[in-house]
Amino acid sequence: MADREELKAQILALLAKSKKPALYLKDMQNKVDGKPREIKNAANELVKEQKAMFWSSGSSTMYALPERIKDEDKIGV
Repeated sequence: MADREELKAQILALLAKSKKPALYLKDMQNKVDGKPREIKNAANELVKEQKAMFWSSGSSTMYALPERIKDEDKIGV
């Protein structure tokens, strides 16, 4: 079992290197070592710390790095 700081570091690394600018929680749970609830709690802490943010397509909520979403908005993706 990974500790909370390790999980947060893994999530941030995954969000940074992902081809997609935003990821579903399920995507993170498949690629990060930890229990699903621990991963969700760590991702929500990153949002509270403003290191990550929620992004909504209107029907789904995803997690993203703020700078990646701003970049995507600028180029119109």
